[in-house]
Amino acid sequence: MSEQKEKLLVVDDEVFYIDILVDLLAKQYTVSIAKNGQQALDRIENGYIPDLILLDVLMPDLNGYEVCKLLKAHEVTKDIPVIFLTVKSDVESEMSGFEIGAADYISKPFSMPVVKARVSTHLTLARTRKRLETEKSLLEAKVKERTQEISRTQDIAMYCMSTVVEARDNETGAHIRRTQHYIKALADYLRTHQEFKDTLTNDYIDMLYKSAPLHDIGKVAVPDAILLKPGKLNETEWEEMKKHTTYGLEALERTEAVYGSSSFLKIAKEIVCCHHERWDGTGYPTGLFGKNIPISARLMALADCYDALISKRSYKEPFSYEQARKIILDGRGTHFDPYVVDAFIKLEASFISIAKQFVDE
Repeated sequence: MSEQKEKLLVVDDEVFYIDILVDLLAKQYTVSIAKNGQQALDRIENGYIPDLILLDVLMPDLNGYEVCKLLKAHEVTKDIPVIFLTVKSDVESEMSGFEIGAADYISKPFSMPVVKARVSTHLTLARTRKRLETEKSLLEAKVKERTQEISRTQDIAMYCMSTVVEARDNETGAHIRRTQHYIKALADYLRTHQEFKDTLTNDYIDMLYKSAPLHDIGKVAVPDAILLKPGKLNETEWEEMKKHTTYGLEALERTEAVYGSSSFLKIAKEIVCCHHERWDGTGYPTGLFGKNIPISARLMALADCYDALISKRSYKEPFSYEQARKIILDGRGTHFDPYVVDAFIKLEASFISIAKQFVDE
């Protein structure tokens, strides 16, 4: 099957020039004609989309410049090369044509070899541009697919690591899911707050959500006798339990040393190390206070504490939602960032919904 000819639209109100151009170009291209600007626009409106337009400038009613502006303003026709044909050969006229999007400018009377060469050149450029756009779209699709694959791999790794903690701890996988959704709800609510809007971007919140399950990963290094003890820990045991924050940080730092730093690891380290710091500086492991505590850890502190309060543990029965709410409120400005507590109050119904959605088995 022969290759389909490229389509040209010749727009001119003088039959003399139309006849010359048709004779010159019809053997190599499919040529359609229009005797004025409106007729050209009507042909395109009715579905004739040319690969290139040869457009006279001086025409009655709509002149060539006006037609070109309309073509360049329309999504379907904006990329069609337009070559102006005109007796106006001054520099100012040519510049006007280029400024509104013309691909080229040929003065009348024109040289037929020049017309053929210009048409061929601009069709070649148009084909090249389309091919590059297609290749760009395919590349973008591959990059998107690869990015999604990396993201899925990251999610799987995070899930596997968090289930290792779950297997050794009194806490459950549902705790991990609940705190993950609590922290996202808080971040989404606070993202427009003047205090947090520069930090809580879409990408940051996404990484926050994905890294939250790692918050207690350091517990894998805590001895079973302490981690699984059914009763209250003594002072020595409690000091060892508190080390899970630094154990987790050390594990992530070793990972960072091998694979390099990333925004994800930065947030994960903040959460792992600092989610037991307190707003008033009485927390652990380093006694950070106020805004010195990363926002990621401030959010996790409330999410983790709330879930611990409403959950059954080997050493306690679950508190009611009302009791948990009171304890969180009592910790405003001492244990927790006041803004985060205020967000929790607004979101309490969502917290309860999340708790009911991801119940312990």
